[in-house]
This record gives sequence, structure tokens and C-alpha cells, in this order.
Amino acid sequence: MKKKRSTVTGITVEYEPLWRRMLNCWPLYLLLVPAIVYYILICYVPIAGNVLAFKDYSFRLGIWGSPWVGMRYFEMFFNSYDCWRLILNTLHIGFIKCILEFPFAIILALLLNEIRAPKFKRVTQTITYLPHFLSSVIIVTMMQRILAPNTGVLNQVIAGLGGDGSTFWLMQASAFHEILFGMDIWRNIGWDSIIYLAAISSVDQELYEAASMDGCNRLGQVWHVTLPGIRPTIGLLFIMGVGGLLSSGFEQMWLLRTPGNMSVADTLDVYVVRVGLQQAQFGYASAIGLIQGLVGLFLVVTTNALSKKFTEVGLW
Repeated sequence: MKKKRSTVTGITVEYEPLWRRMLNCWPLYLLLVPAIVYYILICYVPIAGNVLAFKDYSFRLGIWGSPWVGMRYFEMFFNSYDCWRLILNTLHIGFIKCILEFPFAIILALLLNEIRAPKFKRVTQTITYLPHFLSSVIIVTMMQRILAPNTGVLNQVIAGLGGDGSTFWLMQASAFHEILFGMDIWRNIGWDSIIYLAAISSVDQELYEAASMDGCNRLGQVWHVTLPGIRPTIGLLFIMGVGGLLSSGFEQMWLLRTPGNMSVADTLDVYVVRVGLQQAQFGYASAIGLIQGLVGLFLVVTTNALSKKFTEVGLW
């Protein structure tokens, strides 16, 4: 055991060296190893592949043996006809996913927190987060059946009310964003609310009692106690969410695309897969993916700096 004198209190405290403390908790660090290996192999090692954005890739020569082309692929993308259409579509969908959908999980968590019947609360929470475990293929297939012309549930209801029940909703570009928004909310709202419920449970109950004694009703307690208590959690999740503003997700967008909604459903994620895998333009696709990553990094750093300046909440 080593001894260290506190510069604040002047008290001498005995402490163990870091290696001994780690040795004492070796089972916990052993459990951490798979997560570390996963992030190294899946998240960090592939970063080296970004070099393809600056090379004319050849299977025969390999990544490192292929000739350098400098910034050619970046110039090709920004000079292409599809560039700004893809960026605007991606930003529009990213805004829906990252900004518009963000408050709904908080609202659901606040509503669930107000339920006083434990069994009803558990059942409700389970029902709301079960859709998260369904794959995009299943969810989109369900949407196709619900929105199908003539035979779909929505069109049958419209026809029953005297309207036109033959509309092919997935072919309507004007209805695409509303369909995407509704599908995303149904799938993710319950799962995303779990983090907020955990944060709400850590709020000191004495604050509610004090607010009640001061005359606050339930709505006032939510506004003046609950929301300020989970503000750090809201801030951190919002900062991380903003990083995905230029990423719409591939599976969902690929499955929802139809010839009718292609003008608004064609995004950068879909374009990268199309030119990278279908057309084998690996360097060009890598350049576009690198742009997305750098923009996401810039947005996270900028949002974090602004958040720390105005709210004192930040990732670092």
C-alpha cells in the first residue's frame, strides 16, 4: 500500500497502485475484452480502408499497391449531376430522423414515468419497444401490405369513407417522408425511451416532495424537476444523434425506394452501395463515405462545443 497526502485536506490516505486495483477486479476487465476487440476490429481497423478514396483500386495490385489519384474522386462527386440532389435528400431524411423524432422518446418516457400501476407500466413499455427487434425487411413488408392499392388497410378505410381506395402510397413522392416518419417512430420510440426512463429513475425523489410542498402540480414537477434532472442525458444523446445528420441508413431506404419516390428516397447511403458494390467503383464510393464521416465528425464537435458553451453539457 502506498500513501498519498491530500493537497486539499492535508490528510494522508493509503491507496493501491492502479495495476493492483485492476488485478483485484480482473473478472470485470475480462468481460470488457470482447467489447474492446469488437471495436478495434469493426470500428478502427476499417478506417485504414479510407485510403481507397485516394487510389485507383485494382484487385491485382491490392489497396496499397494501387496507384494514387489524389482528390479526383471528390471532384467527380461534387461535379456530378446527382451530388446536390443526394445531399439535400440525405439532409432532409437526417433532419427527420435526428431532429423531428428526437423529442418523442422523451415524451413517452415522461408519460410512462407517470403511470402508477406497475403491471400496466411494464406491459405498455414492452409493447412499445418490441418493434425495435423487427428487421427492416419485415417492417417494410408490413408497410407495403398496409399501404397497398385497393387491398391495403389504409385504402380500404379510405374507400369505406367514400374516397379513392386505389392510391399506391409508396409510389407517391409527396407521401414518402410522412411514411418514413411514422414507421421510424413506431419502431424506435419505445427502445429510445429506455435510456430516458433510466435517467428519470435517478432523479432525487426529495425534489418532487419539495416541489409538491411549494404548490407544483404533476405537470409543474415534470417541467421544473424531471426535465432539468435528465438534461445531461438529453444533451449527450442529442449531440451523438446530430452526427448522423448526413446518414439516412441503407436498409430502410433501399427497401422503401420505388420508381415513384426515387426523387426523394435516393440518398448518399444508397448511392454509396450502388456505385461501390453494383458498379465496382470502390474508390469513388469510399470518397463519398469519407465525406459523410468527416461531416458527421464536424457536426458532433461543433454541437458539443456549442452545448458546453450554452448548457454546460458535453461529451468531453
